[in-house]
Amino acid sequence: MAATTDPAPTVKKRIAIFASGSGSNAQKIMEHFKKNALAEVTLVLTNNPEAYVLQRADNFEIPAHVFNRRTFYQSDEILKLLQSLNIDLVVLAGFLWLVPQNLLEAFPNRIINIHPALLPAFGGKGMYGDYVHQAVLLAGEKESGITIHYVNEHFDKGEIIQQFRFKIEPNDQLENIRFKIQQLEHQHYPKVIEQVLKKLK
Repeated sequence: MAATTDPAPTVKKRIAIFASGSGSNAQKIMEHFKKNALAEVTLVLTNNPEAYVLQRADNFEIPAHVFNRRTFYQSDEILKLLQSLNIDLVVLAGFLWLVPQNLLEAFPNRIINIHPALLPAFGGKGMYGDYVHQAVLLAGEKESGITIHYVNEHFDKGEIIQQFRFKIEPNDQLENIRFKIQQLEHQHYPKVIEQVLKKLK
């Protein structure tokens, strides 16, 4: 009787998350991929040594790396770290620095970001968090939402992957907008990341 051989186990795709602050989106991504057959979060990186995302990474027993501006922009240290871990996809989750050219070239269409507005409106340098929500309210917009997009050399200008929106009610204040945006982010970002990973060769 011929011996049967089990198929070789599929190698999981590897995600690196960049975050600058609390990391609530990073948390949802780590939860989503904790027992996922397709991919795993391999590394969390931050430019902020006080960022709570470091604690979240530790809770999931995911290695974390803290770097400074000089390392990020004037060396290949971060690039070599990502390459040494065979990272497939770089995910920005509340990361506020512009991604340098060496990473963009090494990971073409493999760096994605989430923005708390419907791009191309309300994007660009300095437009993050409550600054975005305040601008949306001041403009009297009837809706807002989130944009998940590829990253290029300009803030919030990369190709849009998907958008999700909600209606702004007449009595919505900043807190309401922030809450609705966060709900959309937590609901959709991990799923869209998985969709992007499935398309990678």
